[in-house]
Amino acid sequence: MLSVFGREYSIDWRGCVNPRTLFSMRLLLQRVSRASVMVDGETIGSMKKGYLLFIAVMQGDELSQAEWLAQKVVHLRLFDGENGKINDQTLRDVGGEILVISQFTLAGSVENGNRPEYIAAAPPATAEPLYRHFIDQLVSLGVTRVQTGKFGAHMDVELVNDGPVTLWLEK
Repeated sequence: MLSVFGREYSIDWRGCVNPRTLFSMRLLLQRVSRASVMVDGETIGSMKKGYLLFIAVMQGDELSQAEWLAQKVVHLRLFDGENGKINDQTLRDVGGEILVISQFTLAGSVENGNRPEYIAAAPPATAEPLYRHFIDQLVSLGVTRVQTGKFGAHMDVELVNDGPVTLWLEK
């Protein structure tokens, strides 16, 4: 085992760090003018101006990673201000909303062929509490309206990307 910044990584037979242990919570952020999510033909979440977040919890992820990502999302300056630049205002500054969708496929790897492997994804019993903690953190940081999809369900997500603005965040 190798310890780096408090995390343990396994070493393979060649003495190399096993890349399958180097996972981090993943989040895809899209700034949207509107978005919604449906399960079984019923709309269960919808929003107007703000962020659509797709999140994947990986094996070994911890509460601190969910907290860091929530802080980062809330404090990102991705909205136009008086100067007309994209980097002027935060989500809270513009009264924006958030729709959070669990998406384990962000953990997929196609390095070893054409069929994605999802071995990096945390199992649902581990992932769902961290997903819920991330959502709770958004609310505690002052986001007034947070909608969600249904964890583990097949969902139809509809969105209008604003900009387009799309960011990949990992921690």
